[in-house]
Amino acid sequence: MQWKPDRAFPLSLHEQIYNWISARIRQGEWTIGTKLPSQRKLSEMLEVNRSTIIQVLEELKANGILETQRGGGTYVSNSSWNKLLSHEQPNWHKHIDASIHEPNYHTIQLINEHEQNASMIRLGTGELSPDLLPTALLEQSLQNISLFARDIGYSEPKGNKKLRIALSGHLQKRGINTSPESILIVSGALQALQLISLGILEQRSNVFQEPPSYLNSIHPFQSAGMRVISVSREQQLKKTLKALKGKKQSLFYTVPTLNNPSGRILTMEDRQALLDICTSLQIPIIEDDVYHELTFEDAPPSMKSMDHSGQVLYIGSVSKTLSPGLRIGWVVAPEPVINRLADIKMQTDYGSSAFSQQIVTHWLTSGLYDSHVGRLRCQLQRRAAFVEEILTKDFGQLASWEKPKGGFYIWLRFNEPIVNKALFQQLIKQKLLINPGYIYDPKDFHHIRLSYAYATLEELKQGLHILLNVVAQKSS
Repeated sequence: MQWKPDRAFPLSLHEQIYNWISARIRQGEWTIGTKLPSQRKLSEMLEVNRSTIIQVLEELKANGILETQRGGGTYVSNSSWNKLLSHEQPNWHKHIDASIHEPNYHTIQLINEHEQNASMIRLGTGELSPDLLPTALLEQSLQNISLFARDIGYSEPKGNKKLRIALSGHLQKRGINTSPESILIVSGALQALQLISLGILEQRSNVFQEPPSYLNSIHPFQSAGMRVISVSREQQLKKTLKALKGKKQSLFYTVPTLNNPSGRILTMEDRQALLDICTSLQIPIIEDDVYHELTFEDAPPSMKSMDHSGQVLYIGSVSKTLSPGLRIGWVVAPEPVINRLADIKMQTDYGSSAFSQQIVTHWLTSGLYDSHVGRLRCQLQRRAAFVEEILTKDFGQLASWEKPKGGFYIWLRFNEPIVNKALFQQLIKQKLLINPGYIYDPKDFHHIRLSYAYATLEELKQGLHILLNVVAQKSS
């Protein structure tokens, strides 16, 4: 044996010998079951006191790397490799568990996982079918876009100026008068929520919402330390908000046009009442308006168009109308808020895709976008009628629903509280993926968010047949 501890080395003799024995085991020189030299022999070989050897061996035994077997002697433990590995690697589970961002609900993790399986029938997916995406027109439009070197570099902090000018004109159709300086381009509406949670709220602020809410299925505010509180307009809303708000910073999140997941559209009177209440209590409103262009009939004006004091932060996107893969959305807000959010965005991703911004600008300014959205509404309306016909024929005794007013979803309510994790997993085994109501409201075991936007007509028919059979068995 050539190695001996170095008394001039910064590590103690104890630590050097511990590391040396561990290295022999880790490198396979002393395999599992190998008997170590006796304490006396080791002390002589390493030229150290026997007491030092005893301390090292006892520590290695305590850590599960060595063991004493019947009959005497010290041996390399069966679990030595795993024990050594766990001591050398970072404890990633501890890091993960202590991290800031909350994990998705397990059900949503399963949805995200199984959506990648092409054999699954996806009855809850919140995106357009590949058949509804204007793929050929998008490809053709690429040939009509002139790119300059500056166009494909990093964009301005608020986003491509031409796109913001185009959006300023486009938003006027929604009754929203805003300058390009009060618009921020974001990578989808979800990033807008994340930036708002980081940029204009202190920890332990209140974020109010009406149940059921898409906000329960994501965690941008919860992970930033905010309290997300569900309130109902049917109650004394002003009194409730005032009591819950106290002296804390607060926001009110709403999807007034084609709510996700319920498909509800607030009336003009309801919008004005909510705006008036929040204004009187100095509670800013986040208006998530990503579905409004997909209404089957004219929708009421946006709340932002009724806002004359900078009360409403308005969010829009092309993910539900043109392509989710473009990852282009926008926020309209008072300029100081936009400047703050833009600064945070530059710290996180240094701007949304330059190519995507060029494409969206071209579609908005060429008329392609409006023409496509008009066709898309008609296609979605036909799909909604197709699904509702099946529901009327087969589900009338089991469930109820409101006639869809646009968008992607039918909020299907079963008479019995059967929409639980067991049903969700049972349907997965039959290659059917649903979005259960409890991911939007933890107490909701009656609803399914049924999407008619993604699956083919044949898959919609087949999926509803599977759902009917499973639910009928549970109800019998």
